[in-house]
Amino acid sequence: MGAWGIGHWIVVLVVVLVLFGRGRVADVMGEFGKGLKSFKQGMADEDNKPVPPPPAQIPAPDAAPAASASEKTKTGE
Repeated sequence: MGAWGIGHWIVVLVVVLVLFGRGRVADVMGEFGKGLKSFKQGMADEDNKPVPPPPAQIPAPDAAPAASASEKTKTGE
């Protein structure tokens, strides 16, 4: 009882055609096709874009080592 046979699909198709009309269904399917084509074209465009190189890494200058806690107590700081 849960399976949809060809008879069920024909009834659904007839109801959709009666509710929306032939022209409206054709318009909706045409817009769906245009959207799908645009989506595929957008996905293809993403694949063709060159990947920009990462920014150059600038090495940090070597700083003088900070005084440790034991050195600070010796000097009186």
